[in-house]
Amino acid sequence: MLLRGIISSPLPSSLTPRLKVTNHPRNVAVSAQISSGTTAAFSVSDEALQSRGFILRRTIGDLNLDHLNSVFVAVGFPKRDTDKIRVALENTESLLWVESQKTQKPVAFARATGDGVFNAIIWDVVVDPSFQGIGLGKAVMERLIDELLQKGIRNIALYSEPRVLGFYRPLGFVADPDGIRGMVYSRKPKKKK
Repeated sequence: MLLRGIISSPLPSSLTPRLKVTNHPRNVAVSAQISSGTTAAFSVSDEALQSRGFILRRTIGDLNLDHLNSVFVAVGFPKRDTDKIRVALENTESLLWVESQKTQKPVAFARATGDGVFNAIIWDVVVDPSFQGIGLGKAVMERLIDELLQKGIRNIALYSEPRVLGFYRPLGFVADPDGIRGMVYSRKPKKKK
């Protein structure tokens, strides 16, 4: 799913996003343009997260990539080469992850790449299944989008599986009412003879 928007209470009609949607057999894409840089208070404060045993992190310095890869696999992503994960993270515009103080492992993660000025795409939004349903995914998304908006980036997109659309809708993301479609490059390798 390709999303673009701001996490907040419903937007005033003057700020209502314009959206773009792409349907792909495995992914749905939704996009919106936000014209205001206004940010909202977070649904869960940093202090509340910390009191519940979680630490918010914004760098890869303390991030164990094998543990992150385990979270990816736990949510259904294919296992990735950790050297390639490191390269991807080094080329990431913004990232945020949540560490469990008890286990000292990542339990929630999201990152964004982009041009640093106009456009960003959010990737790899994951929450360890053992920690889902307690607001960590929302906490990560709110802060990541806020960071991008603070940088002046207004065209924010995200790809997601259709089964988790319900997570993003309450955050202000909706399908495009105008039926504008995005496209994804997808070419199958030629068979060897």
